[in-house]
Amino acid sequence: MNHLHAYWRMEYVENPHKKKSGSQTFVQLLEADQDEENLILHRGPETFIIMNRFPYNAGHLMILPNRQVTELEELTPSERSEMFEQIIHGKGILSKAINPDGFNVGINLGSAAGAGIPGHLHTHIVPRWGGDTNFMPVLGQTGVLPTSLESLYHRLKQFVRT
Repeated sequence: MNHLHAYWRMEYVENPHKKKSGSQTFVQLLEADQDEENLILHRGPETFIIMNRFPYNAGHLMILPNRQVTELEELTPSERSEMFEQIIHGKGILSKAINPDGFNVGINLGSAAGAGIPGHLHTHIVPRWGGDTNFMPVLGQTGVLPTSLESLYHRLKQFVRT
């Protein structure tokens, strides 16, 4: 029998409550000023780009406002504008670094809509490739990532504009 190992996933499996209840999680990552360790790719004046530590696909990014905001209506006009610019920037980083065939871009508003951390609004950018939906995520609820988060961080970081 062959085995698929995803050692990085155990942190999430053993502590799912930490990911859902910690509404200050992203603010704390920004304040820590340890971008590589926290997978923060880019900081803008009002938003930032971070790699998802528990990705759906390799290269899964998130765009967030620097301050904790729960609802779209709470964003200032300049935060809204910068968030959209960062979505375009993140898509460009992924296109240059890993050449996906397409993207899913979305926002989950509220726990019922799938927001894992509903206390801090964020937009997902998930790179997609033709045929990447196989039996693993559909039946096994498991993604297969071809590279480590750290290795991919360094690859993506090369394409971040400042």
